[in-house]
Amino acid sequence: MINYSQVKRPGLNNMSETKVSIIQEYTPIAQDGLWKNNAIFVQMLGLCPLLAVSNTVVNALGLGLATIMVLILSNLFVSLIRNIIRPEIRLPVFVIIIASAVTAIELIMHAWFHELYLVLGIFIPLIVTNCAIIARAESFASKNTIGKSMFDGLMTGLGFALVLLSLGALREIIGMGTLFSNAHIMFGNGMQWLTIELFPNYDGFLLAVLPPGAFMGLAFLLAARNLINKK
Repeated sequence: MINYSQVKRPGLNNMSETKVSIIQEYTPIAQDGLWKNNAIFVQMLGLCPLLAVSNTVVNALGLGLATIMVLILSNLFVSLIRNIIRPEIRLPVFVIIIASAVTAIELIMHAWFHELYLVLGIFIPLIVTNCAIIARAESFASKNTIGKSMFDGLMTGLGFALVLLSLGALREIIGMGTLFSNAHIMFGNGMQWLTIELFPNYDGFLLAVLPPGAFMGLAFLLAARNLINKK
């Protein structure tokens, strides 16, 4: 009798091998973007907007999402033209691509998230000067396929946004005793209930929401990451 459980199925085996291969290819990209080569914790890139707008979770979330979209779009288009662009002009072309993506995101925020746009102000167009974006375009997107490049942009952006959110939450909790303060400027007037008051009758700690608080908060997060890595 034939034991059908032992019969090899070439099609299924090939699919399984393909899935394993994809996981093996994409897992290091995710690990680098989120933790091992994090743009903020390891490379120390993009600190200007990080320190400037991370006084609340909502502000941090707005800038984080904008940065993620710019990274994905810029990596996509850089990867598309990687084989036709001349090496001598690649950096100016990369900057033009990034500036175009930032302009598109800025116009969308101006139209649909106007109050958040006003709060973030100059730091939206300043995404163009974020060294993490041009670094990923030069070191990764210009050398890899479209799929990998977009995934790298997503993971790098998520790594940036998670640090931004962590710092925003830390500063908002210590500085104001709340979470998701002014949630309506991003989610609409009907979502004001998202604001959580953690400490009733809390007088606040002004230093946490001022620029020195951003530096100290980032130092604590870096120390925590280093401690986790050691263990």
